[in-house]
Amino acid sequence: VTVAKPLRANENLCFMGVKLAGDGFRLTSSERDDLIAAGASRARMPLLIAGSDITRRSQGRFVIDVFGMSEPELRESEPSIYQHLSNTVRPLRQTLKRKSYRDLWWVFAEPRPAMRRATRELARVIITSEVSKHPTFVFSETTERQFDGSVIVIASADSVVLALLSSRPHTLWKAHAGGTLEDRPRYQSIQTFDPFPFPADVPEPLRDKIRAEAEALDALRKRVLESHEDLTLTKLYNVLEALREGRALTDVERDMHDRGLVTLIRQHHDAIDALVAQAYGWPADLSDEEILTRLVALNKERAAEEARGLIRWLRPEYQAPDYKAPVTQTLDLGET
Repeated sequence: VTVAKPLRANENLCFMGVKLAGDGFRLTSSERDDLIAAGASRARMPLLIAGSDITRRSQGRFVIDVFGMSEPELRESEPSIYQHLSNTVRPLRQTLKRKSYRDLWWVFAEPRPAMRRATRELARVIITSEVSKHPTFVFSETTERQFDGSVIVIASADSVVLALLSSRPHTLWKAHAGGTLEDRPRYQSIQTFDPFPFPADVPEPLRDKIRAEAEALDALRKRVLESHEDLTLTKLYNVLEALREGRALTDVERDMHDRGLVTLIRQHHDAIDALVAQAYGWPADLSDEEILTRLVALNKERAAEEARGLIRWLRPEYQAPDYKAPVTQTLDLGET
C-alpha cells in the first residue's frame, strides 16, 4: 500500500482545514454576539468545526475569518473585528518567525485558498477527523462554517463518494496507508486519499443504489445524535465494533445500541460494502489482504492509464472541465 502513487484523478479535492495561529480568532457564542452587537458581520464569524466536533459533540465555537481582506479594508469595514484581532492575535503573530505570519497577522496562518476554491460552489462537503479511532465520514453544510486543521475536507457533495470513503476497501486502505497518532489512525491527503483508486465506469442504476444507502446512513446517524445528547459517533462505532466482533454487549453498550439504532447503522454499512464490491466488480467475501492486493494493483493500473492521458477524474466538472479522454489507446498494463 505504501508504494502506491498519488493519482491525478483525485487531486485538488482533499484538504486539511485551516490553521489559525492565534487563539483570538476563536470565539464563544457570547463573544460572537457581542461583536455582532457592535456592528460586526455575522458572515465573518462562521461556526468552527473541529475533529472532536465530528467524533464527539459540537462545542459550538465560532471563528473570525476575514480571508481576502486587506488591513485597511478590515479596519474600515469591520472596525470591531479589527480591534478584537489587533488586541488578541497581533501580539502573538509579531513574535513568529515566518514573515507572512507577522505581516498578515489578521489572516489565518494557513487559510487554505485551494480548499476555499474547491468548496465554493458546494452546499455540503464530506468531512472526517484527521485522527480518530473509527473511520467515520459525514456530510457537513458549508454555509457559515469553517473547518480547522484537525478536520480533513473532501470537496464533494456526491453521496457515492461518501459511500466509497465509508466502505470496507477504503477503511482498510486508510488503516494501512496513513500514519498514526498514538493508537489512532491518521487520515492524510497525500498518503491516503490521493493514491486511492476509486471504482470507475459504475453504471448509473448501481450508483443510485449506493447513493440511497449513503444518504440513509448519514441521515440516520444525524437523527440519532440529535435525539440523544449523550451519544457520539465514537460511542456508536465502539458498539458497532463489538457487534462485528461477536462480543456480548455490556448493559451500557446495550443501552447505547438500542437508542443509537446501531444494528440499523450496521445494516447500512453492510449494504454499502456489498454495493461497493459490485462497483469494483469484486466478490463480496474477499479477505482483507485480497482487497488491499487488488487496490494496489488497481492503483498501478490507473497510474499507467494516466501516464498515457486517460484520467478518471473523481469530480471532472471542477477538476478538469475541458478534459477530453483519448479516443484510442493501447495500454500495456503487464500481467493481470
